[in-house]
Formats: sequence, C-alpha cells, structure tokens
Amino acid sequence: MPFDRIEKTLAAEIAALDKAGTAKRGETIFSKVIAASAGKGPRYLLDGEGDQAFLRMNANGYLGMSLNSDVMAAEEAAVRAFGTGPGAVRFISGTSTPHVALEDRLARFHGRPAAMIFSSAYATVMGTLVPLITPETVVISDALNHNSIINALRLARPGEKRIYAHLALDELEAHLDETAGKFRRAIIVTDGIFSMRGDHAPLDAIVQMARAHDADFADNVIVVADDSHGVGAFGATGRGTEEHTGAEPVDVLVATLGKAFGVNGGYVTASRTIIDYLRETSPFYIYSNPITAGEAAAAALAVDILDSPPGAALLKHLRAMTAKFESGLTELGFETIPGQHPVVPLMVRDTRRTTALVAHLRNNGILATGLNFPIVPQGDEEIRFQVSADHTEADIDEALSVLADFKEPA
Repeated sequence: MPFDRIEKTLAAEIAALDKAGTAKRGETIFSKVIAASAGKGPRYLLDGEGDQAFLRMNANGYLGMSLNSDVMAAEEAAVRAFGTGPGAVRFISGTSTPHVALEDRLARFHGRPAAMIFSSAYATVMGTLVPLITPETVVISDALNHNSIINALRLARPGEKRIYAHLALDELEAHLDETAGKFRRAIIVTDGIFSMRGDHAPLDAIVQMARAHDADFADNVIVVADDSHGVGAFGATGRGTEEHTGAEPVDVLVATLGKAFGVNGGYVTASRTIIDYLRETSPFYIYSNPITAGEAAAAALAVDILDSPPGAALLKHLRAMTAKFESGLTELGFETIPGQHPVVPLMVRDTRRTTALVAHLRNNGILATGLNFPIVPQGDEEIRFQVSADHTEADIDEALSVLADFKEPA
C-alpha cells in the first residue's frame, strides 16, 4: 500500500515507547459501577477482570459528583429538553439556555464579571493563552506547569518565553526585572494545583509581584492561573488556590468541569472585555462544538451543590479522608508531600519499586497511578493517589492495609 514506509517508522516509535515503559494505549476499561454500600464507597468492575471489585484512587472526581443522583437527573432532564448534542458551534446555532446559565453561574461563583465554557480544560488553556499572547509578549511560566500550558506557548510563539524553577519566586521576579521595558505585555502563567505533586502556587505572592511590576509593561502584567485541580477541591468553600492562599483574584482563571464538578468541559472567567475578546478570537471556542446542554445543566447544579451546606459537608469529609490517608502513609513509613489537597503522592523514588507497588495494589483491588521516569525526573518516581469525598474511612483503611502488606521486590 502507498503509505507502508511511514507505518514502519511509526511502528518503530511505538515500540520505543513500549520499551521505555511510557506507552499509554493499554487503557483500563471500566465495565460497571457498583453503588456505595455497607460503609464502603463505590467499587468498579474492569473489563477482563471478572467479578473483582476495585477501589478507585486514581480519579479526579474529588467530590463524587459524577454519581450524584441529582446531578444525573439534571443532565437527563436537559437531554430530554434539548437533545443529546449541540448540533453546531455556538456562534452558528449551538448555544442553548443551559450554556448561558452555566456561564453566569460560574462567573458569580468566582466573583468575576463573565465566564465562557469550552469543550475541555485543555482546550480552554489553549484557547485562552494563544489569543492573549502576541510577538510583543513575554511569557513567564513555572517549570512544572501542565502539558496544556506548555503546548499553548509552543503554538502562541511569544516574543520571549521564560521558565522559572518550580515555585521559585525569586527567579520569577528576576525575569520580570530583566524584561521590563522590552515587551508591551507580560503574562505570568501557573497551575494553581500542580497535579503530579498536589502542591500549590503561592498565588497571593504572585499577584502582588505582578502588581508591583505592572507599570513596567504598557499592556500590564497579566496573571493567568489554571486551577483545574483546585476549584471544587481546595479552599474553605472549594473556590480553589486563590481562596486557600488569600490571593487577590488573578486576572484570568481557567478551571474544569470534569474533575470536582464531575461532568465534562472547561471554562475561563475574567473581565467582560477579556471574555468578549476571547469569544471573537479563540479558535478552540469558535470552531469547536460546546459541551452538551445536558452537561451544562448538570455542571450548573454541581456548582450549586458545592455552594451550599451539603457542599460544605462534602469538603469537610474530603479534607478528613485526605488527612487520614496522608497520616496513614507516614505511619507506615512511606514518604509523601504534606498538603491539604486530595492529590496525595507516595514518593517511591525508584522505577522498579514503583512498578512493583502499583502491581501489588492492583492485584489487591486498589487502582492508583504510578509515575516513572521520564514522566517525572529520575529520583522523583511516585504513586499518585487521589482521595474523593465518596471514599469512606473503611476505604482509606483498606488502601492502607494493602500498602502495609507490600513486600519489597527481590
């Protein structure tokens, strides 16, 4: 066939990924959800694993919203009213009242003038940063920022890109000093929660630094934060890293509907002018279908639940389960990175031991994600556990008991 040579090249690249242990196509396939019962949270059946039930500790659904009966009912009702898909991109005929209502609810939740939704948080980052970056922009980015930010900067081609070591604010300020007066616009971009480690950016200090240097750039110093893992899971009322750090609101806040809110899609919230500008210039918004009306209705209800006494109770339970698991790891002699976020890393610092420990967990009904080199630097190999509000004390005890039974590989 005419493309046989390229297939040979691609097959060699796939084989190299397999050899390096970084291939991702061998996905776990969930075949059924078993409802919470008898003091335990939900369990999951996997394709090819028979009737073995698994405790899921590798999901981003920090509040358990995807299995919330009211959220599911809201989606079903909107599907019956509007159908299963939007039918077009939004500026043609793809906007429904649930889309507009969700954007209004998100803006109010974050105390901003406006918000807009995208098909995913990844698309939101790409579709927000690229239009805001010009050849006269310097972008200053944390070294551990998410892949979506890294690829957005590649696509945008700023006048200059500066990287500061993870959380090294002295380096961030040096970059601002060195580029002052050389560019019209400076954009500081950071994750709120860094998803591999569960640590967070000091947004309070970053915003203060940006304001102190604002006069050095004709178009301001703009702070952009992607707090997809923070919103809904961090802060006293679930408003994320801004709330936890007591920061003045960042200029552009990106977050997701697909983690704590349990649905699908991403969004950005900012000033009315910035949102209007993005609606006119962001190809990831203009030329891509939105989430469905059903998803929008479900997401709006999830925000309402979080912003209520039942939501406060979910957050309280989530914090308690996170603290219980973190302290349990420490008592067992494992190393972790202390913090209040429900991403709890178990720092193994060895590829072979990480692989063996993940296999031991899976063989005993616990799903967790191992991160080895080159996904993380050598010496930083870890297992990323993610705690959820639908985990119970019995679930946490079960996971810790399995870890306690681990035998070191020979």
